[in-house]
Amino acid sequence: MDNPIYFAFGLTLLAGLCTGIGSIICLMYKKFNSKFLGFMLGLSAGVMLYVSFVEILSKAKISLVEVYGNQLGAIYTVLGFFAGIVAIILLNLLIPSHEHKTEISSDLESTEKNHTQKLYRLGVFSALALAIHNFPEGLATFMSAVNDPSYGISIAFAVAVHNIPEGIAVAVPIYYATKSRKKAFWYSFLSGLAEPIGALVGYYMLRNFFDDSIFGIIFASVAGIMVYISLNELIPTAKEFAGQKTTMAGILVGMLIIAVSLLLFL
Repeated sequence: MDNPIYFAFGLTLLAGLCTGIGSIICLMYKKFNSKFLGFMLGLSAGVMLYVSFVEILSKAKISLVEVYGNQLGAIYTVLGFFAGIVAIILLNLLIPSHEHKTEISSDLESTEKNHTQKLYRLGVFSALALAIHNFPEGLATFMSAVNDPSYGISIAFAVAVHNIPEGIAVAVPIYYATKSRKKAFWYSFLSGLAEPIGALVGYYMLRNFFDDSIFGIIFASVAGIMVYISLNELIPTAKEFAGQKTTMAGILVGMLIIAVSLLLFL
């Protein structure tokens, strides 16, 4: 193992672990604030939706078109996208939500328990989706840095910046569900750890199999997973806690943050 590989892995590690910075947001608030929670969930949805449609799905299509041509590449991109949605729906069916309607609407304890379960599941699913996304992204960052260290620095920096709001998508619901800053940090931190793991596994085990077609299918599926989580979990939960206006504000701010971070790639 030579110096470029050490350097590339260091860049990938730093970029991936920036998801943990999102958990610092949790340290700012000691008491439950429904408006803040709803805004941050909306922000997380904005981040996931924008990065899915503008970056991830675009990268997936480019990779698949390179292998299969314009028409077939576009078809495989769409199939991969909806395969991701089907996969997360099946996962939802396999993992019981334990949610139930209370017979007495004034039963605050039961309502709070349902909210806690919903937020915890939301955080876990977000962590899973981001970890899957970060795995091939880490390999891509690593390989770019190995081939061209200066280009690798710019890519790693941009990835690090947009990993911060992605980390929020994990940390905030976990924190409000468990009231534990440690858990919020570790879930966020571990979802980002998938990037350096993806770099190592990809380089030593999958480099002979990991081609543009596999990369494209994985990215298209991850886009589908993240869109489903945003539309089915993040946005409805945000509205429940903070209402339509605050949720929409969070979505727009999240989109703006991720849009600016992606411009760093240019």
